[in-house]
Amino acid sequence: MRASIESLSSSFTNFRSATSWFEVYAAFSTFMMILRTAMNDLIPQQVRLFITSKLKAFFSDRQNSHQVSLQINQFWEGQTNQLFQAAQEYLPARITHTYKSLKVGKLPKHKSVVVAVDGKQEVADEFEDIKLKWKLIESSYKRDHPEHPKSNEQLSFTLSFDEKHRDKVMNKYIPHVLSTHEVIKAKQRTIKIHSMISRHWQKSDLTHPASFDSLALDPEQKQAIIDDLDRFLRRKELYKKVGKPWKRGYLLYGPPGTGKSSLIAAMANYLKFDVYDLELSSVYSNSDLMRALRDTSNRSIVVIEDIDCNKEVLARPNTDTYSDPDSDSDSKPVKVKSRLTLSGLLNHMDGLWSSGGEERIIIFTTNHKERIDPALLRPGRMDMHINLSFLKAKAFRILALNYLGIEGDHPLFEQIEGLLDKIQVTPAVVAEQLMRNEDPDVALEALVKFLEEMYVNTLLLES
Repeated sequence: MRASIESLSSSFTNFRSATSWFEVYAAFSTFMMILRTAMNDLIPQQVRLFITSKLKAFFSDRQNSHQVSLQINQFWEGQTNQLFQAAQEYLPARITHTYKSLKVGKLPKHKSVVVAVDGKQEVADEFEDIKLKWKLIESSYKRDHPEHPKSNEQLSFTLSFDEKHRDKVMNKYIPHVLSTHEVIKAKQRTIKIHSMISRHWQKSDLTHPASFDSLALDPEQKQAIIDDLDRFLRRKELYKKVGKPWKRGYLLYGPPGTGKSSLIAAMANYLKFDVYDLELSSVYSNSDLMRALRDTSNRSIVVIEDIDCNKEVLARPNTDTYSDPDSDSDSKPVKVKSRLTLSGLLNHMDGLWSSGGEERIIIFTTNHKERIDPALLRPGRMDMHINLSFLKAKAFRILALNYLGIEGDHPLFEQIEGLLDKIQVTPAVVAEQLMRNEDPDVALEALVKFLEEMYVNTLLLES
């Protein structure tokens, strides 16, 4: 071995004057072979493994010295960590086809299969040229662990990234995860409809399937409504800048059966807003109205139907008698001197939105717009007036597609549309006729006969 070292030393000594690299390479290779043999013979295997592990750890630490890791626990001071929940919803959308291990399941209120990471593999993400890695970690705790006393397991995420991106991750990436989670949550949430029962809101799932695609409305009118809703949603900062509460008022008017309730359901499904059906006959006084409106949530639609039929409600005598639903059943009726008034309704409409809550919509419906007090119709209370009128040609095509599956044209369409221009018939009446037969041709022939009879009756009445 000494001879090999001397040969290698001599080669390096003469390196400046040597023209051949082969001698250097041969001497070095011989030295390494002898050194490896000596190490295997003289150094025990356990010592060799120990040295190797230390070298690996040393170089690994040096390689990761610029990595920062953030731990995001499932619980924080006994409460659910919203950032952990956001990461749970955010990460499945970042899983690629190279990801080998997933958890899947089906929840009652989800329409599709739910996917989640299981901790066996890191999830890579990229944000504004920053490379990030997420890892799900499961930790065991005793039952009396202060952060979550009801479980002996706690999950957490570890987020790793280069230290130079610390500020951007904290100030931009994490808010991006949180905002993305809000969008996902809004799409997945079950919309609720709230009804006033015994002076309290009672909620249930809104299962009405109406959508803007299925509504039998003129396409231009439908697009105008969608554009107005979208404009309202994105103008939070503008409302704040000009000092106006972030609310929008709509008046839906037209004959019965023209789709007012379906339009409300379509708006709720489109916006993912809860619906509060405020029946004024169940509101006993201005103070009851104030409490009912105060208890509505953000991102909600308050509906007051048939506002023209509530004159009696708004003009009740000053003294009324009612039983307090929160008291014992044996208690006597209570007399009150307060009442619900139109001015009270208007003041609460204006005052509620200004004093609390945001991203609210209030909808009034009526069959007779001319009967409504002009004070209710001004902008700021009813900003957009939507006339839901009798069925015409363009809207009929939507009904034919929805109920009969007819796309494009049909030989009977021209005759039907000509009759619709001459008579007044609601979408609800025509839809009922289309549902009476599953065969499209038979259903349309029956509809033609029905409309012709209506036309003849109209002529007779006019004469």
